[in-house]
Amino acid sequence: MTTGLHADLLDRLGLLVASGELAEGAVLRAEEMEAHFGVSRTVVREAVRVLESMGMVASKRRVGTTVAPITAWNVFDPMVIRWRLAGPGRDSQLRSLSELRAGFEPMAAAYAAQRATGEQCGLLTGAVMDMAVHGRSGDLQAYLAADVVFHRTLLAATGNEMLAALADVVAEVLAGRTHHGLMPATPEPAAIRLHADVAQAVQSGDAPAARRAMEAIISEAADAMLDGDPHPR
Repeated sequence: MTTGLHADLLDRLGLLVASGELAEGAVLRAEEMEAHFGVSRTVVREAVRVLESMGMVASKRRVGTTVAPITAWNVFDPMVIRWRLAGPGRDSQLRSLSELRAGFEPMAAAYAAQRATGEQCGLLTGAVMDMAVHGRSGDLQAYLAADVVFHRTLLAATGNEMLAALADVVAEVLAGRTHHGLMPATPEPAAIRLHADVAQAVQSGDAPAARRAMEAIISEAADAMLDGDPHPR
């Protein structure tokens, strides 16, 4: 088995399950997957094992491996989020993710204003500066990288390990927006200013201001994505 073959099969199967093409209850037969995808039994087993760890498939005696209901999936797994964003249920997934972010990121910004270290404040400011530079140049991949650093640092600055663990979820939302054409060619300055407002409020220790600015970021991002009128946040 090679890592490349395993990763490729895992991605293909994950997309099929997340999109519903392999529907709940569908049986995954190893011999059929070997023939269809042109891979070894070992590669199939490894890919299925990972899907099972995500709750997307389940093994049953005398039945085999079947696609599990979405209620059993680890919907916080970054790969599950990525697959769902790539499928026909993207709008529903974006709505769920936007509502989730609205529930914890404003609170996280308030905590960060109370607990951020000097180094973390510097990282937030640096990320905003990078967003401004890459926004002007229209380099969306570099802009995305800076945006991810900003939100990851903010969550780490809460001093709460459970909030910090949600950083990969937010990163997948941001990446999905870029990779699926939900960003304009040139990020809007207003979006960057809101991030700067959060960074300034955190540095100043102003928890209410940090919360309000983060609420504005998430609200405008959700409206833009769900309305089909992309603006970066």
